[in-house]
Amino acid sequence: MNTPDTAWEARLSELWKKLDELDANDFVAQIEALTSELSPDNGVGLFERGCAQDSTGHPENAVPLYQAAIQSGLTGIRRRRATIQMASSLRALGDAKQAAALLTAELNEPSDELDGAVHGFLALALVNLGREREAASISLKALAKYLPRYNRSLARYAHEIVNQAKM
Repeated sequence: MNTPDTAWEARLSELWKKLDELDANDFVAQIEALTSELSPDNGVGLFERGCAQDSTGHPENAVPLYQAAIQSGLTGIRRRRATIQMASSLRALGDAKQAAALLTAELNEPSDELDGAVHGFLALALVNLGREREAASISLKALAKYLPRYNRSLARYAHEIVNQAKM
């Protein structure tokens, strides 16, 4: 099987629901078994294996899997999730610079429901880099989209935070 079908995706979804019930090693082993039904270079399989490593406290194992998934041509929401999760793992491993670079590039991708996550994890990386004003600005601009009122005002003030620092 090269492309996961609906039944495979359903089994994957059921397995992820058991994450907190299973021992970490058992969970990873079950993800490994399920993804072994795909070709070894299948982006979805690589991504899901990376997620399992991340979710069980092994970001150092997750990063190469996310990289391989993206390089394999992973598309859609999983590609974006792989980028966000890889950046988060890199930041956790002490490479906030690379995390910020990945997420800054991601800002140029088409908008979707993960925009807030891109902005939030970019803000975290920027804080680690000592760029707190920029992080606050990014966070407030992202928040402004969700407010029932004051959207433009908050976005404008958020923009000013960075511009005032440059003066």
